[in-house]
Amino acid sequence: MPVPGPAGLPLLGSVLDLRRDLMNTFLRAQREHGDVVRFTAGPPGLRAVLYGVFSADGAQQVLGGDPGRFRKDNVFYNEVRECVGNGLLTSQDADYLRQRRLVQPLFTRRQVDRYATVMCEETQATIDRWRAAPNRTIDVIDEMTRLTLRVVGRVLFGADVDAAVDVVRRSFPVIGEYTLRRGNAPVRVPRQWPTPANRRAAAAQQELYALCDQIIAARQAAGAGGDDLLGLLARATGPDGDSLDPAEIRDQVLVFLLAGYETTATSLAFALHLLARHPETRERAQAEIDAVLGGRMPEAADLDALPYTTMVLKEAMRLYPAAPVIGRMAVTDVEIGGHRIPSGANVLVSPWVTHRHPAYWEEPERFDPERFTPEREAARPRYAWFPFGGGPRACIGRHFSMLESVLALAMVLRTYDLDAVDTAVPLEQGITLRAKGPARCRLTARQPRP
Repeated sequence: MPVPGPAGLPLLGSVLDLRRDLMNTFLRAQREHGDVVRFTAGPPGLRAVLYGVFSADGAQQVLGGDPGRFRKDNVFYNEVRECVGNGLLTSQDADYLRQRRLVQPLFTRRQVDRYATVMCEETQATIDRWRAAPNRTIDVIDEMTRLTLRVVGRVLFGADVDAAVDVVRRSFPVIGEYTLRRGNAPVRVPRQWPTPANRRAAAAQQELYALCDQIIAARQAAGAGGDDLLGLLARATGPDGDSLDPAEIRDQVLVFLLAGYETTATSLAFALHLLARHPETRERAQAEIDAVLGGRMPEAADLDALPYTTMVLKEAMRLYPAAPVIGRMAVTDVEIGGHRIPSGANVLVSPWVTHRHPAYWEEPERFDPERFTPEREAARPRYAWFPFGGGPRACIGRHFSMLESVLALAMVLRTYDLDAVDTAVPLEQGITLRAKGPARCRLTARQPRP
């Protein structure tokens, strides 16, 4: 059966719509054409063909099926690989399996729970700083980005966090914009050409690499000690005694930085934004938090005791998935939803669209944490909600992100009531979902209730 899709412009296809608003172009296409949609983008001779797959079953087939049928060989992942190395996010085949085997023990629930103290300390420092906020107003986008970068920086680098955070804040936005622009460009000039964009990106990459290499070399000279993630990476060994060399350690560190702070910041910021707009939901979460914590600092063991707070977070991640589009390349011809997709095709699944699919979500634009009761979760297809991807390449840091987000939400909500100043926040897709404007909230101090 031919794959349906929008006709677009005679010469450019859908390229302008995809560049202006990729996520809602996909959403509109699903409503008009169904769960498998073909897009053409670009002028003749440079035209790209993309296949959007929007059903839960289709997403499961792409992400959770045979990993040999869909690979991370598209232009976007190649550009990310060039910028931040061949870590878990971008590596494939034997490289990926070896890295996963070495790194997986560092992300068990037991190991990640040890970082709860760092998460809570940094959240408390953030909350304390807000007491001096002008007009008692904060931008939760900026604040959660700062918080999660501090957390991942301390977890990765320990005492070296301050220098690392400054470099990351300067360098990653430059690299992210450059990667996205090249990933979407019909023609990419060689990186070696001294264009302004190439030179800015190369300088940012060199600063990041130099930072990581310097810290790794200092650790190895001192015996690679420390309980932070960098120390654990340096000491990680496989069953055959295999280990990561310094360049591989750097690649993993860069991937953890890339994937470990903006994504969690997005989830936290929009959870707070939504709660500031829905006081009845905020009050219910606060009642749960007060009953569980009282006035004490939360711990990793409290995660399971805060089910409603977790439901709030999951619903925020449904509406604002940090990775709104996930790409793969089809290795062989494949049939999805009754449609043939050819070998070599660029295939895109979209949490942004599937999380709004009317087959799985009633009134999908409405904020309703009750969607995530255990009974309602069990009644939905597995891939109706997949903010962490899925299958063998699912995000290794899922528990880290969930733990950090729930603990931080609990600490903020027990300390402050939040009221939304900005009720609408414009969005764009970078490497991750990004806000184009502020999401300001007004704070009112509160006391935990017995």
